[in-house]
Amino acid sequence: MSVPVSQPTSYQDINIVLNLMLSKLQAILRDHLIGLYLGGSLALGDFNPDRSDIDFIVVTANELPPEMIAALEEMHTHLWATGMKWARKLDGSYVPQQVFRHWNADHTPCPFVEGDTFTLTTQGSALIQRHIIHQHGVMVAGPHPRMLLDPVNADELRHMLRNMLETWWRPLLDDPAWVQQPQKQPFAILSMCRTLYTLEHGVVVSKPVAARWCQQSIGKQWTPLIEWALAWPHEPGSTNLAATLNLIRYTLDRYN
Repeated sequence: MSVPVSQPTSYQDINIVLNLMLSKLQAILRDHLIGLYLGGSLALGDFNPDRSDIDFIVVTANELPPEMIAALEEMHTHLWATGMKWARKLDGSYVPQQVFRHWNADHTPCPFVEGDTFTLTTQGSALIQRHIIHQHGVMVAGPHPRMLLDPVNADELRHMLRNMLETWWRPLLDDPAWVQQPQKQPFAILSMCRTLYTLEHGVVVSKPVAARWCQQSIGKQWTPLIEWALAWPHEPGSTNLAATLNLIRYTLDRYN
């Protein structure tokens, strides 16, 4: 593995957590560790300290043995217990190198952490994450991500997003229990904005950039809803369930 980048971001408090995490990863994974990369808003340039997560990918040499997976879970439990803000905003996957090169939603389950939850799962958004890391990924340690990843073309992105619309989002119109949670509605709204943008342009941008494009391009009737989503977090009880479902329906009708 190449020399770690001591200041991978412009946020010193985030760098402290990343360097702490990296030192623990090196101790646990040893020669299994290929690289640690940042995606999401930190890579796309729209990071918001009030609402963003730290989206990360750890690339490993091979599939990890059970004892290493257990050690990683314990590591994340300890990081969460520190109470540090950014230790509680980690959101990422541990992906074997041979899977990472062509990473998509059909991969075998990999270790995944989101906040205080650690599990083995697949990632429906793997292709989007792969595209972001390939094009914009921030190196914390390891070789340049383009040495590990094949590029994602526009047709692949569009196919994946149409599939996600049908398999994940359409069922919510009949059973909206998940989106009834007020904190999920801004995520759903901004996800629809990014889906609309990517289906139109064939590239991935940050959710705020996609939201601003939608405000100009899909009709003024959606502007208040998008502004509401961009203003998250909201006061307790603030909800826009009906309008959120209508935007999901609009996106499905427009591109399916």
